[in-house]
Amino acid sequence: MSEGVGVSPPVQEGEKYKVKIEDIGKEGDGVAKVENFVVFVPDTDVGDKVEIEITRVLRTLAFGEVVERDVEVEEDEEEEDLEVSEDDEDTPEVEEISVDEIELE
Repeated sequence: MSEGVGVSPPVQEGEKYKVKIEDIGKEGDGVAKVENFVVFVPDTDVGDKVEIEITRVLRTLAFGEVVERDVEVEEDEEEEDLEVSEDDEDTPEVEEISVDEIELE
C-alpha cells in the first residue's frame, strides 16, 4: 500500500504560514516546507523568511505567494542541534601532515 494514501495535505488554500525558503526548484521558485510538505513560492531566494498565502494545493505539493517579507520564523529544533562546539570532547584529533610527507607511488 502506498504511504500517504488517504492523508490530506497539511495546508489549505487561503491559509497563511511563516516559512523559511530552504531551496530553489527547477523552475526557479523558492521551496519551503510546512510540516515536511513542499510549498513552491515564486520570487524568493534561499534563506528568505516570508509569510505566504497558499494559492493552490495538490496531493503532494502546494503553491504560495509572498504576503510579507522579513518575518520572524520559528527555527527547527533539528537545525539548532547541529551547532558544533570547537571544545567538543567527542571530536577526534586529526594529525596534520604536509605535502612533503606524502609518499607518491
